[in-house]
Amino acid sequence: MNAHFRSVAWRTVAIVLMLVLAPAAGAHEIRPAIADVAFADDGTYRATLNVNLEAVLAGIGPAHADTNESPNAQQYNRLRALPPAALESEVRKYLPDYLKGIMLEFDGARSEPGLCELKIPPVGDAARARLSTLGLCGLVPKGARAFRWAYAAEFGQSIVRLPAVGGGERVALWLKDGRKSDPYVIGVGVERPTRAAIIAQYTGLGFTHILPFGVDHILFVLGLFLLSLQWRPLLIQVTAFTVAHTITLALSVYGLVSLSPAIVEPLIAASIVYVAVENIVTPRLHAWRPFVVFGFGLLHGMGFAGVLQEVGLPRSEFLAGLLSFNVGVELGQLTAIALAYITVGYWFKDRAWYRSRVVIPASAAIALIGLYWTIERTLG
Repeated sequence: MNAHFRSVAWRTVAIVLMLVLAPAAGAHEIRPAIADVAFADDGTYRATLNVNLEAVLAGIGPAHADTNESPNAQQYNRLRALPPAALESEVRKYLPDYLKGIMLEFDGARSEPGLCELKIPPVGDAARARLSTLGLCGLVPKGARAFRWAYAAEFGQSIVRLPAVGGGERVALWLKDGRKSDPYVIGVGVERPTRAAIIAQYTGLGFTHILPFGVDHILFVLGLFLLSLQWRPLLIQVTAFTVAHTITLALSVYGLVSLSPAIVEPLIAASIVYVAVENIVTPRLHAWRPFVVFGFGLLHGMGFAGVLQEVGLPRSEFLAGLLSFNVGVELGQLTAIALAYITVGYWFKDRAWYRSRVVIPASAAIALIGLYWTIERTLG
């Protein structure tokens, strides 16, 4: 291979790595707005939103998984640096437009809620998204039977959590593209989704938790991919990772295991550093690596549990939802590996310079990002 082609190949690899890694650096992941709806005996309702208000104000919608990807990133960063009082002023000016994108509907008629709470945390670690609390209150129309929720598509996804009824279970609905929730009959509840619908919902939730939102998990599996392109050792590592995170995900969701995100998140970042550094210092896969990967998988499972705890799992279909979420996670991971193989591995794996020009530089970039996250998450 001539020097010119090598140069073009390496530039291609570098561009791919930049595209994969650049969104990771800011860690401004855009999460769904979470709305908790409650109906009081006095005929009032309350919808409490936990939402990244800076992203809403900056006009950063679902087209971007991370705020740094948006052309409005500079505006977002300006808002993210504002103290609570200054941001509250911005929010109140925009509130009429924001409320137009939030639909609370009773028997097909839109309700116009009022603002009864606005809590904005201190600036804190500006490298992380700040979640504010927005309380919307109003009157339930007399005799109203059915309630529906919708969140404008331009604001992104939402998770609406509705109260349990008659000893039943609380309902959590994950909504995209501005779709209305299924009708919630006051005093009765929402029609139970079919098993097929639950499987489809939680498989999609697991997949999107990896692609595009799980950049730290993507970097970890790319670290596994880089050291060995042989399918058998890669399959062993991915299987060990899968079994491990399935165990702790289930235990965490059941409430049998609990570790603070302040502990779990830095350790997940440190696992990325370890895998990437090992890729640099050793040219071959050692027998102990699947066991190390299994241990790290236990940590990642606790990280996955957060999104399921936000959405909630239906008790009646707990196993179906849990397994479907894991299937979605695996499909996301395998898709990331397949894309990396098609982009880099297929073309360059047999080249004498593959390790020196691809594995080591890519692993070094992953290690640096993992180290940055480890420090940031520890000190933040």
